[in-house]
Amino acid sequence: MNPVLLQAEGGAFGMQLVLFAIIFGIFYFIVFRPMRKRQRDTETMLKNLEKGSRVITNGGLHGTITGLSDDIVTLKVTDTVKLRVSRTAISSVISPDGRTSPKPDAKPATK
Repeated sequence: MNPVLLQAEGGAFGMQLVLFAIIFGIFYFIVFRPMRKRQRDTETMLKNLEKGSRVITNGGLHGTITGLSDDIVTLKVTDTVKLRVSRTAISSVISPDGRTSPKPDAKPATK
């Protein structure tokens, strides 16, 4: 075989390897890193739940927490209705001023 051809093939392989590393790096910063941050924020929110907090479930139910256990949250929906839902079903906490806790990837509103 011609030694010039072997060097050209080796250089092309090296370039493909570099491009693959660049693509993986871009994919990591666009997909994996924000996903892990969102997951950490959700876990922190679920750990910090307390009685009296107003929450919204993944299904869209609004309620106030009246009881907590490791896996189950009891929500008071109306004066006569209390529901038991999984702790992981809580999607956000409503602050006292009526705003929902911002989503981890949400950007602050600008005026």
